Amino acid sequence: MKKIYMLIIVIFICSIKIFAADISNITAITEVFGDGQRLTGVILEYPVEIDEKKLSKDTFEVLDRTILNIYTNDISEKTKNPKNGKYIIIELDPKDKNSAIFTKELRKEFKEKKVSLIQKNKIYTTKNTVINPSKKVLTNNNSRDLIVEDFKQFEFKDSKTGLTLGYNLYIPKNYDKNKKYPLVLFMHDAGPTDLKETIVALIQGNGAIVFASPEEQAKHEAFVLAPKYNKPVVDDDGNVDPLLDTTLNLLDYLTKEYSIDTNRLYTTGQSMGGMMSIVMNFRQPDLFAASYLVACQWNPDVVSPMSKNNIWIIVSTGDTKAFPGMNAITDVLKKNGAKVAYASWKGTYTPEEFKLGVNDILKENANINYTTLEKGTVVPENVGNSKGGEHNYTWAIAYDIEGIRDWLFSQSKDKK
Repeated sequence: MKKIYMLIIVIFICSIKIFAADISNITAITEVFGDGQRLTGVILEYPVEIDEKKLSKDTFEVLDRTILNIYTNDISEKTKNPKNGKYIIIELDPKDKNSAIFTKELRKEFKEKKVSLIQKNKIYTTKNTVINPSKKVLTNNNSRDLIVEDFKQFEFKDSKTGLTLGYNLYIPKNYDKNKKYPLVLFMHDAGPTDLKETIVALIQGNGAIVFASPEEQAKHEAFVLAPKYNKPVVDDDGNVDPLLDTTLNLLDYLTKEYSIDTNRLYTTGQSMGGMMSIVMNFRQPDLFAASYLVACQWNPDVVSPMSKNNIWIIVSTGDTKAFPGMNAITDVLKKNGAKVAYASWKGTYTPEEFKLGVNDILKENANINYTTLEKGTVVPENVGNSKGGEHNYTWAIAYDIEGIRDWLFSQSKDKK
């Protein structure tokens, strides 16, 4: 009996062929988070199908990075349901110190999208062959920017102001001109205004791309517009550049160019972008169905025309300008007939805690929802006491709150 077992083992070992497979492609994957763009994965393409069950996290070493997961797929995409295929997907920890490509800490430069790895253990194919480990260091020859790659970049030449504005536009994947779609206008802060690349508006934070994610589009199919400003459009002294009018003219152009529901236009922005949203609201109070104002302020003496608008405000109590500024604005809105609901949250809330917080404030059925993030809970622990942190890190939290996004899309001018 023992001899039979030995014979079976010998036959099995002999049946496994050593296979020298050249990797067809190595693709670095980036994703955008609240604080910017990070390199979060690698996709390896082989000419043969890989056996998913025989892979493990120690099959590869990714130099200076932490592997969270490794699996195979039959298409070149991340998935929660692995299957045998020609692609090995390696997911990396976005919290790794050197994962940043473009973040608040880098801000003025783009890091190279490079990743290096070594195959440490055998890879088994579904054809009973083996790809042996190698000491060779492999480097990616491609890169992909998830969600960002789904936007298109354009230029708008405004005949009314004579200005040109670069912008990013997400068009719903199954766009049907016979159907009406909402549109979200996202306007970035003043931080990246000295960078020319239009795509910066998408990667400096997740205020635009979160609305274009597959999960969000499955719930709220919509256009997403993210202009890129190469100079400050508004400032703390109340100055307004004509680019604000150009933005409104661009919005008007797009509603004529595409099948966009003008009853469901939404505006949002952080810091400078939030201030632009405020100006747009009091200048044209009937334009937007709802607005999401993040870490911003304006002269309260001029905001009364927006008292009847649907607005969600979020600010840190440690933000020395935006917090007192929004307090003054909500006081004026209340005096002019707005119903304001208040809530205090912690920036460290879990998604479930934010969900409960959103549900509680919505019970008040107010048209202005004013939520604050408690000072000391906004800036990540590993960042420390960075200058302006209570301001800048507010929007790293704000756009991840699913319930507020759901509230935004629930608003429509034809429901008023």
